Amino acid sequence: MMPQMTKKAYSAEFKADAVALYLSDPSHTFEGIGNDLGVSRETLRNWVRAERKRTGVSAVADRPRPSGSVGEVSSESVLEKENKQLRTQIRKLETEREILRKAAKYFAGETNW
Repeated sequence: MMPQMTKKAYSAEFKADAVALYLSDPSHTFEGIGNDLGVSRETLRNWVRAERKRTGVSAVADRPRPSGSVGEVSSESVLEKENKQLRTQIRKLETEREILRKAAKYFAGETNW
């Protein structure tokens, strides 16, 4: 006999915040946000679909993807903006890496093998 799966109940506020977080940045994925919030990818996808249906906004209009089509010429301002975003992402990743290094050192020190 398979174990019974329990269905978690999420508040309307939590759902709205999760959807808003997903929609806030075109680079976010259902998988990434779902993992961060402890919600399945499909659950988050269903919440986003329901919100889009409720507001009548399509996925294409709601989440424009970054440009970069073949044959498209980028202006300097677009390149500068992308450069700034990449530098910001690098700083974030470096900070996360440093936190993980410190955590690894801490936990390695606690291990008494």
